[in-house]
Amino acid sequence: MLKKTKAVLRRPLNYTQTLALSFLCLILVGAVLLYLPVASYEKTGFLDALFTSVSATCVTGLVMFDTATHWTAFGKTVLLLLIQVGGLGFMFVVSLFSMMTGKKMALHQRRMLAENTGAMTLSGVVRLLRSITVATFAIEGMGALLFAIRFCPVYGLGKGLAYAVFHSVSAFCNAGFDLAGDLIPYGSLTPYMDDPLVLLTSAALIILGGLGFFVWTDVAHCRLRFSEWTLHTKLVISTTAVLLLGGWVGFFITEYNGALAGESFGVKLLNSFFQSVTVRTAGFDALGQARLSEGGLILTNCMMLVGGSPGSTAGGMKTTTLAVLVLHTVSTIQKRNFVQIWHRRIDTEIIRQALAVIVTYIAAVLVGSVLLCIADPITAEEAVYECISAIATVGLTTGITPTLSLFSKIVLMFMMFAGRIGGLSLLIVLVNKKPQTIPERPVDRVLVG
Repeated sequence: MLKKTKAVLRRPLNYTQTLALSFLCLILVGAVLLYLPVASYEKTGFLDALFTSVSATCVTGLVMFDTATHWTAFGKTVLLLLIQVGGLGFMFVVSLFSMMTGKKMALHQRRMLAENTGAMTLSGVVRLLRSITVATFAIEGMGALLFAIRFCPVYGLGKGLAYAVFHSVSAFCNAGFDLAGDLIPYGSLTPYMDDPLVLLTSAALIILGGLGFFVWTDVAHCRLRFSEWTLHTKLVISTTAVLLLGGWVGFFITEYNGALAGESFGVKLLNSFFQSVTVRTAGFDALGQARLSEGGLILTNCMMLVGGSPGSTAGGMKTTTLAVLVLHTVSTIQKRNFVQIWHRRIDTEIIRQALAVIVTYIAAVLVGSVLLCIADPITAEEAVYECISAIATVGLTTGITPTLSLFSKIVLMFMMFAGRIGGLSLLIVLVNKKPQTIPERPVDRVLVG
């Protein structure tokens, strides 16, 4: 018995367990730093500091306080670091430091890095790490320069550059934290709803961050030769394009006489597109989510739940999960016993995982919404919106987040954490049960649909 216990203690943690533990440690360190008096202009309770740390590390964007006016330069720096590390992934940052110090990466580190970046194989994973690092800082640097064109004339050179870097990192990591509260408290990007430079720069960073590191390398290697892309890249880019275009058209129709009533045609086009981009886990708000029409809220909920792509800075169920589900549905309608697209078949295990992910996320939203309605005097619509925003690490809100009770904040923190780790992955960690060999049973029929 003692030998068995020692063997269990010596057993190395798998990737998901390591990731969950590393994020927990990072969150606690961030909470302690944000709790320090030097981090804020007004006293911050530890639970609120913890909530903010969870939101930043899990690149969500739900906040208890206006980021610009509540946190000092030290507090904003802590948030920036939490967002950057949380967006890239803790194991990615650890591997990067190992590489910079000349330490050779062990096999298990390479496996974890491959999981973190969405790489299909272990070969060339160190080279991939270098490429991703260079590309990340290059993209964030370009974004910061474009933001500086707008921010420096308003805030001065030093503060303008600092704000530009913060917004660029936050947008690329799909975090949704902003410093526009100097103009309108809790206003997010609403002061810039008629500014193409700010909104289109943010949209470009969000899209690039949400595609996934593996997709970058595949497109960089194969250029625009669609036929040479991997099936994963084809599904990610195709699904992303359909969602962006469909959301753009959908929000233009639903908000033409809704949240965008009275605006010029150009502003309506710009903000419909930006809403289509930001709802897929970025969390920047240029419209004012409380002003959305009923149709706009439903569309927002659906797109938030889908989220970005695997191996990226984004959350949600992921674009590939949706694509696999749609393809499986089409195959079922056509009475085919396999799923095929672009002359490739999708493995049955992938389909099972996609279905499990969808069921897990929907169940989490339903349970979380019920708990929020029990704990706080809010409508079911507000509760569902807040829970989807948390589990999909989006960060959009109708404005109720700072008013929620202690219990609701704990529920949202757990959902943000689960969303960043992956809902299904977290359940596997919690259950931690070895697969059992089950005797094959007779097949029987069940009527569905």
